[in-house]
Amino acid sequence: MVSVSECLNAISDHKSLLLFNTIGLGSQDTSILISRLGLTRKQYYSRLSGMINSGLIGKKNGKYSITSLGKVVYEAQVLIGKGVQYSSKLVAIDSIEKSEIPVEQRNKIIDALVIDSKIKEILSSHTHNNNKLVSSERKELTLPVSSLSK
Repeated sequence: MVSVSECLNAISDHKSLLLFNTIGLGSQDTSILISRLGLTRKQYYSRLSGMINSGLIGKKNGKYSITSLGKVVYEAQVLIGKGVQYSSKLVAIDSIEKSEIPVEQRNKIIDALVIDSKIKEILSSHTHNNNKLVSSERKELTLPVSSLSK
């Protein structure tokens, strides 16, 4: 069984994430990857080993490819990347939430600021309620106070 932290650790640095994404897109030329990423062979294979051990990639017929878990993690990191692109707008939405406006107005502001449907869905389906994140599905996650202020 692999932990979330092991999966994230395997792609935690910029070059590992680039390597993971490149494998996800189907590029297989090892020598080109090593030179483009500016890695030594040892660094390259060390990163591959971490991704294999965490279950993100596998080797079949001499080629590396992302696994089913890798596909899920790939899509999650794409979503995180979109969130980062929207970070200034997300900060604005957070400041609006502090004013405790009605949900309908909040959702209109989200619609105006955010184009990506998945990010809209995430923002619209979760509201901050004291120190808990409450989703529209009625699941509650207890969060430390410090995480809500970020």
